[in-house]
Amino acid sequence: MLEFITEKVSVWEHLKAETRPIYLYGMGDGALRIISAMRDFKIPIAGIFASDEFVRGHDFAGFHVRKLSELEAELEDFVIVLAFAISSTPLLDRINQLAEKYTLYVPDVPVVGGGLFTREYCEEHGEEIEEVYDSLADDHSRRIYANLLNFKISGNPIYLTKTVDTKEQIWNHVIKPTNHEIYVDLGAYNGDSIREMLEFSRGKYHRIIAVEPDKKNYKKLVKFVGDTPSVQCYQCTAWCLDTVLPYSGRSSRQSTLNGDGITVQARAVDSLLGGNPVTLIKMDVEGAEREALWGASRSIVRYAPKLMVSLYHRNEDIYELPLLVKRINPRYKLYMRHQQYIPAWETNLFAICEDSGTQYGE
Repeated sequence: MLEFITEKVSVWEHLKAETRPIYLYGMGDGALRIISAMRDFKIPIAGIFASDEFVRGHDFAGFHVRKLSELEAELEDFVIVLAFAISSTPLLDRINQLAEKYTLYVPDVPVVGGGLFTREYCEEHGEEIEEVYDSLADDHSRRIYANLLNFKISGNPIYLTKTVDTKEQIWNHVIKPTNHEIYVDLGAYNGDSIREMLEFSRGKYHRIIAVEPDKKNYKKLVKFVGDTPSVQCYQCTAWCLDTVLPYSGRSSRQSTLNGDGITVQARAVDSLLGGNPVTLIKMDVEGAEREALWGASRSIVRYAPKLMVSLYHRNEDIYELPLLVKRINPRYKLYMRHQQYIPAWETNLFAICEDSGTQYGE
């Protein structure tokens, strides 16, 4: 079982065994989660640094933030723990250059929820992980899945660069949008995914429903949509039923559900659609993908829309969400694709039912 997982030792064990000073590169929520995990493992942190142009003499998490050039002038060797997300080619090139000079790890910490992804965690959920691997529709997806798991265990970013797909490859060869899509965008942010869909459908569609809970993001979304015809925007979050939920708005992609006293309207896709058809659903709802799938289950069974589902918010997402999709509608073929990103924040599940064949609005 799990023969495709070759990494045996977790990034935390590697770091614990280090005798060289360990420095975190970057700040933010991810850095705080990594610091917490390192302290749980009793891994000493020598300090925090940032790129020279971002250092302004400030502190973070009790550490004085230093310049990279200062460390390089002062130390012959040290270990780098990357603690922020990157997707741009210039930044990735910079990280690759650092990885050639120093030992560099990218620990995987969940965006939402607790726990850490280790080899032991994989073995605890071995049956589910094996079932997902066997159910994937092509070799490319299986390679991505294996690389994703090995990255999560080892923190070695090389696994995320082995199989990278472009937006063009994903849209043109996996999603294959038509000119009559009925598109439900869950986690619409500022309209970026709508813009992307319109680019690859050549501006043609039948209907768009956009869901975004954050107030500031919703204003940007409405401004982007403007008077575009047949687009409906809802300021709410996606859920398994219609209700009201506690919410933390950050005016970013990572607004999440939590108990800080603010509430937001929650809607199920089935309720929003009211029994009407749907051909394409995107879910990037910051850890609520499981509930969003259940909330769309009647539509998924009846219409078998193409699904695009984020797999990187919770540890369990990479096995729980694919299995849930197959449970709701066993007719789906499952694919995984990874776009250029470190850590694995652009690894997504694509579920395609090739015999759905229903066309609307022609």
